[in-house]
Amino acid sequence: MKFRSPRTKTAAGIAGLMLLAFPLAACGDDNESADKVQAVATIENLSGEQTEITVDQSFFDTLDALGVTPGVLSNAGLDGNVLSFPITGGNVSVFEPGSVPNYVVGQIQHENSGLSLTAGDITVELRNFNVDPTVSRVYGDVVVNGDVAATSAYLFRLNGSTLKPLQTEGDTAILEGTKVFISDVAAGLLNDTYGIDDVTDQVLVGVAKITVNTK
Repeated sequence: MKFRSPRTKTAAGIAGLMLLAFPLAACGDDNESADKVQAVATIENLSGEQTEITVDQSFFDTLDALGVTPGVLSNAGLDGNVLSFPITGGNVSVFEPGSVPNYVVGQIQHENSGLSLTAGDITVELRNFNVDPTVSRVYGDVVVNGDVAATSAYLFRLNGSTLKPLQTEGDTAILEGTKVFISDVAAGLLNDTYGIDDVTDQVLVGVAKITVNTK
């Protein structure tokens, strides 16, 4: 582990984070395929319920070794090792596995909540998560020491190979099992911001459970 001066690296980190900002884009070919196959379930306007991430202990261990303290923002919650972010909007369609390239498509938005990472006098806030299962990515806004560094930045990558079949319970639908990793670009920029070189895109954050209101 090699620490450098966080203060001298802040400007470079913010500049790099600005390069992450780009409009959200879906995979056209996947959407065209999905148009020809009937979805198992479709919710046009998401409202209510939440996304939970059961945090892997290795993620906490990595942060502790790097001297980074995690926290939650606004409406987010942390109960034991489970992070929760209320769903505030979006849409989702679920297809039979194997019928289309990406059998969960849409956007799942989480406004006014997020995660903070603090080391020394630098606090990075990751806010307003937008889960895009179509491209297996999570986007969000980045704030460094109170200044907006990027919007709609690519923050996390998703591995849906362990996703369980769609579950329903009363007026809710549950998608559980997707693994969440730090994205390669976010890893590099966190290293620059904190003045370290230990964060990689192999860092497992945890396993996601998305519960949506089907009313």
